Amino acid sequence: MDRKEFLKLGCCAFAFMTSQAVAPVAHAEGPTNDQRLTFIQNWVTDLMDTLDHEPDEQTKIRIMSGCGRGCFHRFAWKGEIAEKGKGSVDKLVEALKQNFEVWREGEHGQLVHIRYGEKNAYGCYCPAANYRQGNKHDIHCYCTRAMHAAIWEAALGHTVPIDILQTVRRGDPTCHFLVRLA
Repeated sequence: MDRKEFLKLGCCAFAFMTSQAVAPVAHAEGPTNDQRLTFIQNWVTDLMDTLDHEPDEQTKIRIMSGCGRGCFHRFAWKGEIAEKGKGSVDKLVEALKQNFEVWREGEHGQLVHIRYGEKNAYGCYCPAANYRQGNKHDIHCYCTRAMHAAIWEAALGHTVPIDILQTVRRGDPTCHFLVRLA
């Protein structure tokens, strides 16, 4: 696998690994499962810190968007939301309401808000993000935005712009995204 393919797969694969039980060690002299998990968590932190400081903003967005699309494909419940909303904004909004706070506004309902509750006491829901401190420009939020964009694209068959209004990782009380249909 070349570097481009690796980055395309993105860090969500590592996020998934950190959220799963670590495989048993094959021999007694190897690292313990806790040591392996700590290594993976630290590796993901190093990767995210490097992404946070090295590439330009558009590259960060592309890389983290790849992670968000991967997250959409990895978890069946996200695909089920898109399937329930297939071909209809109204059906998609209703399907999203099973997991998020969602409402429409604007003259023709062309703005759709997706919020993780008015106040999210839990923190960031992504297990990969919780091993490092957030900051006011946290790049992990591009991943979540892309995951939502993948849901909308799968349901409607075309891309829709989504703005990040608030995120817990960036110091806000909740995560709040705005879908622009027009």
